Amino acid sequence: MLQPITIRTVKSYQQDDKSDCVNLIQIEDEISATFELLKVLHQYNNLNAWTLLIAPDNVPSKALLDSCSIDTSKLLVIRQKHLVNLEYVLNSALHNGNFSAVITWTDIVNNQLLNSLSLDLSKTRTKLYCFTNNIQITKIPHSQQAC
Repeated sequence: MLQPITIRTVKSYQQDDKSDCVNLIQIEDEISATFELLKVLHQYNNLNAWTLLIAPDNVPSKALLDSCSIDTSKLLVIRQKHLVNLEYVLNSALHNGNFSAVITWTDIVNNQLLNSLSLDLSKTRTKLYCFTNNIQITKIPHSQQAC
C-alpha cells in the first residue's frame, strides 16, 4: 500500500529531527543551488555515514567540494545519466541504514515519482532533500502536511 509522503519546504540550514519528510529546498539558479547544496553537505559531513547525491550531470565539481572542505570519502555521487532505476536506488538508500542523507533535484525526481514511492520515511533516520526551482512540485495531493 502506498503511503502519502509529507512535503516540507525548507532552507538548507533548517535542521530538525523529523525524518518522515521530503525536504524541498527552493533554488533560483545554479549559484543558489550550489550554495544550498554546500550547506546541506556540511550539515552531514561529520556524521559516520554516507551522503548520497543523485545529481544533474553538471553538479558538483570535485574541485569545488575539496575547496569547501567537504569530505568526499563520505559522499557517493550518482550522475543522472548513470541511473537506470531511480525508484530502486532511492528505496535502497533510504532504507539500508548506511546513508545519513539523500539529496536530489526535482528535474530528476518528479511529482509522479514522489507520489508513487512507497516510502515510509518514519522508519528511517535518513533525510531526503530535493532541490527545486519549481514551486508547483510542492502541490502534491493528500500529502501536504506540516512537519
